Amino acid sequence: MRNYITIDSTDCRTFGLYISGSGVFNAPTRSLDMRQVPGRDGDLIGPSTRLQNGTLTYPAFIFNNFKTNIANLRAFLSSSSTYRRLVDTYHPNEYRLVVFRGPLTVEPTRMLDAGQFDLVFECMPQRWLIVDDTTLTASGTISNPTKFTSRPLLRVYGTGTLGIGSQSITISQADTYTDIDCDICYAYKGSVSKNSYVSVSGGVDFPTLPSGNTGITLGTGITKVVITPRWFTV
Repeated sequence: MRNYITIDSTDCRTFGLYISGSGVFNAPTRSLDMRQVPGRDGDLIGPSTRLQNGTLTYPAFIFNNFKTNIANLRAFLSSSSTYRRLVDTYHPNEYRLVVFRGPLTVEPTRMLDAGQFDLVFECMPQRWLIVDDTTLTASGTISNPTKFTSRPLLRVYGTGTLGIGSQSITISQADTYTDIDCDICYAYKGSVSKNSYVSVSGGVDFPTLPSGNTGITLGTGITKVVITPRWFTV
């Protein structure tokens, strides 16, 4: 089977594009806050650690209708300057968030009927798992199958307090539901901000889902919560 990629909803085989997987098994660089202490051997690891963006490289090939396909591919790749969702057939159960920066350096055959090139993306470090949302209409538990803490997207129906592990979110007013993005710490419905109607225990950090089980408590007035968990690995 020839392997290929899908970007958002576009199957890149429509451009005659196929890939090999020699660049898809790497891990991202970790930024570690290494601190030297006078008189002490070795460095201490500080509290600031993060995963860095990297490059995702696919050796790529177009075997037919080359001139038309490469022109269409160039236009497609360059038409967006935001992160796109990419899935390859080597890892069909996960997706990456990528943006194409260029350049695209192509080596065509002498007859200009085929060509090969490296397809290089700027890539976020996470390998996001493709899983269904979790819907709860009563208190229960959600289990993170990875070793990494995730920052979920919550759609909360009703008003009241939603407990997530040791943290809680209180919604004082809702128009059917409120979306709460725990990654960017923002509550909204559609294009309307709902931050003024949402308070978080502790006042700062929105809830996260660590590895393993986390209890979800639907308080009085909360009728349902839909959790987009955003599980990821690296």
